Amino acid sequence: MASKPPKADPVQDAPEVGGVQHAAAGLPAIGHTLRIAQQQMGVRRTALTLLRVNQKDGFDCPGCAWPEPEHRHAAEFCENGAKAVAEEATLRRVTPEFFAAHPVSDLAHRSGYWLGQQGRLTHPMYLPEGGTHYEPVSWERAFDIVAEELTALGSPDEALFYTSGRTSNEAAFLYQLFAREYGTNNLPDCSNMCHESSGSALTETLGVGKGSVLLEDLHRADLIIVAGQNPGTNHPRMLSALERAKAGGARIISVNPLPEAGLERFKNPQTPKGLTAGAALTDLFLQIRIGGDQALFRLLNRLILEREGAVDEEFVRAHTHGFEEFAAAARAADWDETLTATGLPRADIERALEMVLASRRTIVCWAMGLTQHKHAVPTIREVVNFLLLRGNIGRPGAGVCPVRGHSNVQGDRTMGIFERPAPAFLDALEKEFGFAPPRAHGLDVVRAIRAMRDDRAKVFFAMGGNFVSASPDTEVTEAAMRRARLTVHVSTKLNRSHAVTGARALILPTLGRTERDLQGGGEQFVTVEDSMGMVHASRGRLAPASRHLLSEPAIVCRLARRVLGSASHTPWEEFEKDYGTVRDRIARVVPGFEDFNARLDRHPGGFALPHAPRDERRFPTATGKANFTAAPVEYPELPEGRLLLQTLRSHDQYNTTIYGLDDRYRGIRHGRRVVLVHPEDARRLGVADGAYVDLVGEWKDGVERRAPGFRVVHYPTARGCAAAYYPETNVLVPLDATADTSNTPASKSVVVRLEQSGTG
Repeated sequence: MASKPPKADPVQDAPEVGGVQHAAAGLPAIGHTLRIAQQQMGVRRTALTLLRVNQKDGFDCPGCAWPEPEHRHAAEFCENGAKAVAEEATLRRVTPEFFAAHPVSDLAHRSGYWLGQQGRLTHPMYLPEGGTHYEPVSWERAFDIVAEELTALGSPDEALFYTSGRTSNEAAFLYQLFAREYGTNNLPDCSNMCHESSGSALTETLGVGKGSVLLEDLHRADLIIVAGQNPGTNHPRMLSALERAKAGGARIISVNPLPEAGLERFKNPQTPKGLTAGAALTDLFLQIRIGGDQALFRLLNRLILEREGAVDEEFVRAHTHGFEEFAAAARAADWDETLTATGLPRADIERALEMVLASRRTIVCWAMGLTQHKHAVPTIREVVNFLLLRGNIGRPGAGVCPVRGHSNVQGDRTMGIFERPAPAFLDALEKEFGFAPPRAHGLDVVRAIRAMRDDRAKVFFAMGGNFVSASPDTEVTEAAMRRARLTVHVSTKLNRSHAVTGARALILPTLGRTERDLQGGGEQFVTVEDSMGMVHASRGRLAPASRHLLSEPAIVCRLARRVLGSASHTPWEEFEKDYGTVRDRIARVVPGFEDFNARLDRHPGGFALPHAPRDERRFPTATGKANFTAAPVEYPELPEGRLLLQTLRSHDQYNTTIYGLDDRYRGIRHGRRVVLVHPEDARRLGVADGAYVDLVGEWKDGVERRAPGFRVVHYPTARGCAAAYYPETNVLVPLDATADTSNTPASKSVVVRLEQSGTG
């Protein structure tokens, strides 16, 4: 039987700290998975639901975007995926009676964990101007309210249409179509805060802003470099792929400021060996200083150039551009500067070089540890240089592998959720739907927050997500949201963004991935695109949490009909009834989706989108070739007496969703306000293990940003570096501290000082 949600926020003032673990998954993961699932769903519902996760006739996990193999295990999910499913398929409910008992001011003082634990939203809810409580509202009135505000704006560009990565392909396509028919390209999304740097770098260098490998390429690789990523917590099913690669003879280098249990050893809970000894994964751990990755890859490139026969000269000559300028910059790489930037011993870099030279097929995987720095885009370009040098693009078992987070974040971008759409996409949209879409670029996340702050944007509409908690500079972001005329959130569950509102606010409850979607045309399914460009169907099976829920496509279609009226010739009503008709239009607008519906029928496990660099070594760049690049080496400078902080997740969270208050692998229990500091750095700063400090951010604008009451944990971080969980530390990330080119918040390199706290 499922348990009831907590009535009071748990006390987090005294986190407990135990031993660090050196292996991921195993029996503890099974036990934790079953305990969480039973608390949320009960025993019978747990069994019925989890056995459908990531199956060809089931639903796509609402967690990460890691791909599924062709031949799937009966339990094709991980611990954190099971938590995501349990929270969506929970039997707990947030009803109008809940909102009547909790004013918005009360919700605003609750933790994200408490809010999320209350359960599924059941009714559309409205906060009138000057109101203190959300109150139930009909769907018709809710759409009227949105239409009133949108039609009253002086320009369509005063509206913002945000998208979370859980939105399906069909809903995302309809959403961008509505926004552009309304008249704006203001389509910020969660990619702006995570892999925008990857897309920017890869589009410029390879011509496609996505990874170039498929799952089977990992199985064939000789060498896999995992840089700035913690798959054991953030993409646990990736560990199975790494285990298989190791069994096939691959070697693994992990590059990270923190040792991570999942990259040390994987105890696969689906094999007898995994339940006992498990498999060692990392052959070489490069414990790099935060932000030193560009310097590392630049020096490796110099050393490759210096080794006779190491460069794939035929590939470079036939398929690349800009080699001479790049080579000149690489040959100037300096050992001393690299050792300072990376904090690595020379012998470790030399050992990494020998492993690189011994590999014919090399893959580099990365995540936020590379993308959320000021110099993130040049860093990823340097990774591309590294792979191009030895012909590791367009070769089986080799390539670039940016590992995406949310389950359809890549698909949303493919469907046109982008504030800077390509002219060819807009041309196709205009031809198919007969209207002239706006051509001026819209606003990304950071620029959208500035626009609300400066009263240049007045309506904020979010298709999923938890924008307030995910965004940087928390106090600035929340103040900006409160200046809006109307904030609207399409959501499955309660989160902090519902408590930080404009003058008026709406919560529109929607179906989850796990739920059956019945429309006028019968039972519907949606599609998603995983991190490796595979597109497949997702079919929910559970009864909806409430009869008052609408699907995301239905919400968009009804809103479009209400806002655009008879001026729109788009068949919104038809699209709502039958999602197959949406896919027919996608097939005519988005390259790679030709014959969409028929291909889904022919390939129940999904089909791969074309990728010119991978498939045919063709590079659709400005030069027509893969581009080497040369940029000055950058790395964060650390003033005396300061630490370089990276924000990260605990093992009990996914993005901003907090499942629990433990971080099992790092030995943290019953609290999240901890800061991990190397013991030698702590001694230098005079900070004892267990002391309580305020984290005070320092940036060039001189504004004091403070996160109070963090327990110091002596931890084997890279020297000079510290780590703490987000969203609690997003308050320290300045809104204007962003990556060059991509404008992604620089959340992985925040200069902080530690001040004694009154907490503790």
